[in-house]
Amino acid sequence: MMPIAMTIGTVFYPFFGGLSVLTPYLIFVMLFLTYCHLKFTDIRLSRSHLWLIGIQIIGSISIYMLINPYNTALAQGVMICVLASTGTAAPVVTGMLQGNVASVTAYSLISNLAVAVAAPIIFSLIGSYNNMPFLDSFLAISQRVFFLLFVPIALAFLLQKIAPRTTSKIGSYSGFAFYLWTLALCIVTGKTVSFILSQNSNTYTTEILIAFGALMMCIGQFLIGRKIGKRYNDTVAGGQSLGQKNTILAIWMAQIYLNPIASIGPGSYVLWQNMINSYQVWLKRKSL
Repeated sequence: MMPIAMTIGTVFYPFFGGLSVLTPYLIFVMLFLTYCHLKFTDIRLSRSHLWLIGIQIIGSISIYMLINPYNTALAQGVMICVLASTGTAAPVVTGMLQGNVASVTAYSLISNLAVAVAAPIIFSLIGSYNNMPFLDSFLAISQRVFFLLFVPIALAFLLQKIAPRTTSKIGSYSGFAFYLWTLALCIVTGKTVSFILSQNSNTYTTEILIAFGALMMCIGQFLIGRKIGKRYNDTVAGGQSLGQKNTILAIWMAQIYLNPIASIGPGSYVLWQNMINSYQVWLKRKSL
């Protein structure tokens, strides 16, 4: 579905690019369906999660500060690939690899909450809102990011407390999030293609560098995540938690709050992470 969705978004980019206003709503519904399917009582915080979240937040800031003196767009494109929260499909892939699904699910929740807090601060300092007073930009970004990431979690948790049967019924449709993800991927691809075609040829080198940087971040995060997970007997979960990203959310945030060229980073990360996951699943099935 991934290559089909991206092909459709590319071919019909004028149409799907015009639907970009729907992206945050699709993300909201996807997260809500996912968390309605989650049992919050099963959430357990481990030391590996603390290491992973530290790399996600501190690592993204460090990468940006290292690259920014040379190329701001490249720095933003690589940074968002590290900052982005764990993908909603990560538990599914972890299960296919016979890893600890509960650990990845827990980290997905922690990761989204951390990004809801950290992203407005980071974007206020380095993004398109940095010409505004910090407090004004922070509040402007927080209104959208916090609502998008925190409210689905809070709503699912509240429903689980007051109407568990209803929540369970909604959670039974969590597979529908896959189709919403497919539509969202068509839209963000169309938006990205529209932006690329509107640029002059001088930006192509930067775009290639961003795509290559995203590849390095993807490989690096899977390897580092697996190494951390191995220390806690959780190798597969560690790799998926840090390496598999919610690229739809990352592309949307880059297009709204950063230099739009930076969205090439998470846009290409979609390809890299799915190639790595496909290879891992192939190896796993071959060993069975």
